[in-house]
Amino acid sequence: MTTTKATEIGTKTRDGRSTREAILEAASRLIHVHGYNHTSLDDVLRESGVGKGNFYYHFKSKEELGYAILDQIIASFLERTLEPCFADPEGRALTQIRCFLDRVLEAQRERNCVGGCPLGNLASELSDVHEGFRARLASVFAAWRERLTLALRTEQLRGAVGAACRPGAVADFLVASLEGAILLTKLTKDITVMEQCVAEMKRYLSLFEPRA
Repeated sequence: MTTTKATEIGTKTRDGRSTREAILEAASRLIHVHGYNHTSLDDVLRESGVGKGNFYYHFKSKEELGYAILDQIIASFLERTLEPCFADPEGRALTQIRCFLDRVLEAQRERNCVGGCPLGNLASELSDVHEGFRARLASVFAAWRERLTLALRTEQLRGAVGAACRPGAVADFLVASLEGAILLTKLTKDITVMEQCVAEMKRYLSLFEPRA
């Protein structure tokens, strides 16, 4: 291994991050606001302060970088937003789903209604033009719907969710409603829109609570 190559591999940014981390963070910020197609490699290099040689050591192409970012977004969504609310196998499904809705609402509040949903943005931009991205995005949305469906179905079998609930249909409705709410919030820059939509989704869920 040459001295130059060894230096490139061990390169750290000024704040201590690895070169790969710097590239991913910079590209994620740009793509979240401008979209994948409107973010160029030059934009990423300028934002990250990384040279082209170092970039190509870590990623073979912009497409490979995009996949890495998508994998990172998916992992963050599942680990930080979705799964914590469903960690207790004995938890009540409706309570768990309300917890999840609150987490998404809080995320939009923290972002000041800027950027929308990273997964939704990429799905809207790339699903009709890039099969690789479409397939990966479809898998995470499927996992999201299946998680909600499973929670509702399990609770229904326990008698904690009413018989009128159709778990799969309810899960689809919640995912679609939440994505639409995030889009409207991004458009209006008004967190009240998100708050009202989440309140309505919670009211909808209350229809499936068993009657005494």
